[in-house]
Amino acid sequence: MMQISEPYNPKNSLFNTMNRFIGAVNNMDQTVMVPSLLRDVEDVKTGAEGASNGGDAYYVQDGDMYSSYVLLKSIRNNIEWGVLHGDGGGDEKQLAAAAEGQDDVDVDLEKQFHFHLKGLHTVLSKLTCKADTLTSRYKEEISPLKKTLH
Repeated sequence: MMQISEPYNPKNSLFNTMNRFIGAVNNMDQTVMVPSLLRDVEDVKTGAEGASNGGDAYYVQDGDMYSSYVLLKSIRNNIEWGVLHGDGGGDEKQLAAAAEGQDDVDVDLEKQFHFHLKGLHTVLSKLTCKADTLTSRYKEEISPLKKTLH
C-alpha cells in the first residue's frame, strides 16, 4: 500500500513541475527567433546563477546552446505527445525480468515508482533552469544586435 510521507503540496507535484518545464520551453521557443545564432553561444552555468535560480549549481555538457535548444524542444514534445513505442523497450524488459525474481513485486514497484518520480522531478527542474538560462543568454546575445540595427 502506498503511504503519503509528506503533506500534500501541489507546488511540488509532477504535474506542476512538467507545466513549469513546458512553460519555460515555450517561453524559450517564443524568444529565440533565430535558433542558429545559438551555435556560437557557450553552454555554461555558473554557481552563482544556479544558486540565484533556487537550484543547485550544475555544469551542463559541452556543446553549443543550439544543441540544448533542440534537446529541450524534443523533451517537451515527448512530454506533450508521448514517446515512440520503440524507445526504452530494453529498460522495461530489464525491469520486468528483475521483478519476476522478487517475492513482493508490489513493494518493489512502489520503490521503483518513487525512485523514478523523484528522478523525473529533479531532471525536469534542472531542464527548466536550462531553458530559462538559454532564454536569458539569447536575450543577452541578441541585445547588441538589436541596437546596431536601429
